[in-house]
Amino acid sequence: MPVEMVVQNILGSVIVGIVVLGVAFSPIGRALAHRIMHGKTPKPGELSADPRVDELSGEMASLREQLDMAQERIDFAERLLAQARERGQLGAGNGR
Repeated sequence: MPVEMVVQNILGSVIVGIVVLGVAFSPIGRALAHRIMHGKTPKPGELSADPRVDELSGEMASLREQLDMAQERIDFAERLLAQARERGQLGAGNGR
């Protein structure tokens, strides 16, 4: 193989490498890498096919319901304590 052909092959490989690196670090390359790593992002109105989302959504609804019930109980207890204090059934406490 003549020297010119070897130099031409090496020069061609270097140019292709530079172009590939340039595309890889460009915004298009980063977007492509993100798509490969994270997959297609769902549209805002589109439901996710991941069953974990449904499971977590159910757990979140259950926790909200429990929190609402606990808040209602606290409100009820506070009203009872306020009524008892107004009637004088409760003492002043330990200086608090």
